[in-house]
Amino acid sequence: MTIRLTIFSFTYLLSTIVLAQKNLKLQAKMEQQVKASEQQVIEWRRKFHQSPELSNRETNTGGFIADYLKSLGMEVQYPVAKTGVVGLLKTGKPGPVVALRADMDALPVTERNSLPFASAVRTNFGGQETGVMHACGHDAHMAMLMAVAKILSENKNELKGSVKFLFQPAEEGVGPDEYPSGAELMVKEGVLENPKVDAVFGLHIQSLLPSGTLNYRSGPLMAAVDGFDVKVTGKGSHGATPWEGIDPVVIACQIVDGLQTIVSRQMALTEAAVVTVGTFHAGIRRNIIPDEAFLQGTIRTFGPEMQRSVHEKIKLTATKIAEASGATADVNILIMYPATINDSKLTEMMVPSLVKAAGKENVHVISAVTMAEDFSFYQQKVPGFFFFLGAYPAEMKLERKPAHHTVDFMIDEKSFSVGVKALLNVTVDYLSK
Repeated sequence: MTIRLTIFSFTYLLSTIVLAQKNLKLQAKMEQQVKASEQQVIEWRRKFHQSPELSNRETNTGGFIADYLKSLGMEVQYPVAKTGVVGLLKTGKPGPVVALRADMDALPVTERNSLPFASAVRTNFGGQETGVMHACGHDAHMAMLMAVAKILSENKNELKGSVKFLFQPAEEGVGPDEYPSGAELMVKEGVLENPKVDAVFGLHIQSLLPSGTLNYRSGPLMAAVDGFDVKVTGKGSHGATPWEGIDPVVIACQIVDGLQTIVSRQMALTEAAVVTVGTFHAGIRRNIIPDEAFLQGTIRTFGPEMQRSVHEKIKLTATKIAEASGATADVNILIMYPATINDSKLTEMMVPSLVKAAGKENVHVISAVTMAEDFSFYQQKVPGFFFFLGAYPAEMKLERKPAHHTVDFMIDEKSFSVGVKALLNVTVDYLSK
């Protein structure tokens, strides 16, 4: 018995050493392939940046990506969830199934910079003429994932299992009559099945974090996002005789103030939440008090209990303030994206993969953020890990903050290689484990 155990232990140790050497050799090979692909990734990103398309309109983008994945020999589904693309890479060996996701849509933002590849695309959005811009980095996400697809395809004989590439439309959200969002619809159309996905990974570039850093946290990373509409109905009158009516403008202003006390005075200071009014519309002329006023806003929370509580407080605050002045307030809550919550075991497993990609000094645990991501819909079905790639363009010495969703958004293209390596590492390491 002792001899048999000794032989087994020796055989196991030998196989472990061989596997480790094989993985190191593969990693070194992929490092070289990442370096060789750097310029191509930049070119792809600039192509997408010059030709942005809004949510659920990504037809040219999706078609280009679908053709590329087919050229790599993958099984490709297109269109999925209106304009999305799914590529399936099979290694021919049994093993886990990993999904990698990149979003494709741009925003109704008019770009303000002198880049030679700046967007000049114009469109009509919500009845207004506007520019279209990749003001959140989705152009970079697509370019990086295309490089990952190429490198994994070139090394599929050294891998096991399968990899699904999810190029997803409409992450930025769509109109109320067009729900669900891109990720939710992708899930409903079965992108996590046939074959069934075991783990899903994604990254988001961050223009305000140091370039080349990888930033993550276990558990809640990004907030749930919901919307609210408030219609205040009063009684119109002449602007010179407000006492003859019930002024919905004044009442709506009181509601805006009241909503701010939900977080500041009705919740524990240890609980992070946001209630923001983003639009206020009322009236048509300066000397006419209208019958109605309209508010719209956004809600950010980090858990179901907190979410329910904030929703109830918004309804109570708005309706009671209106009632106190003899008006009515109709409140409609729009349930949008759940919180992005990283699976704790998967996160712990994948942190060494990030360290290999960026170096220990460039991998950081961060606090949760109040932005939102529909990547959360994938995480509701399978374990998921989502992280941030820092890309602050320090060398450009910008005068304006390159914040996301703004006309001045800008990113450092040198960070892309770290993102490609990170996605490669989490995929290969998960498949091997």
